[in-house]
Formats: sequence, C-alpha cells, structure tokens
Amino acid sequence: MVCFTKSAGPATILRDMILNIAQLALALLLVTAILLQARGSGAGLAFGGDGNVYRTRRGVEKKLHAGTVVLAVLFLSVALLNTLFTF
Repeated sequence: MVCFTKSAGPATILRDMILNIAQLALALLLVTAILLQARGSGAGLAFGGDGNVYRTRRGVEKKLHAGTVVLAVLFLSVALLNTLFTF
C-alpha cells in the first residue's frame, strides 16, 4: 500500500512501489507454477505417459517443483518486507 503523505519522501514512495510490483509479479509467477503442477497432469502425462503410477519427479518436473518452492519463499519474504515497511 502506497501512502502519499508529507512525511513520505521520494525514496519511500519508490521503495513501496518496487515492493508492490515485485509482490504482484511473484504472485503471478507462483500461481502459474502451481497451475503447471496440477495433480495428475504431469509433463509425462502430456506425452502419453500413465498418470496413475507414483514416481519420483525428474527433469522438468523436478526443476518446476524446486522453482515453485523458491518462488514461494521469495513471495513470503517480499510480503513480510512490504508489511514491515508499511507500519
């Protein structure tokens, strides 16, 4: 939330805008990464693989999972920073 008051200098406004934009971008990336991991629709299923067998993540699925975890941690960090700087 950007507060335009007399006490907020240009640096504060810029920081708030950057945090808000970063949080929005991370949210969109995180939602996309989660939707790509929909249960039962792995990358192997798209190419005719069987989706009912439990197997370990490999290749693209493993990287997508790791990337989703990183995005989640980054999103949480930016959200906490945004909250801390708001008050």
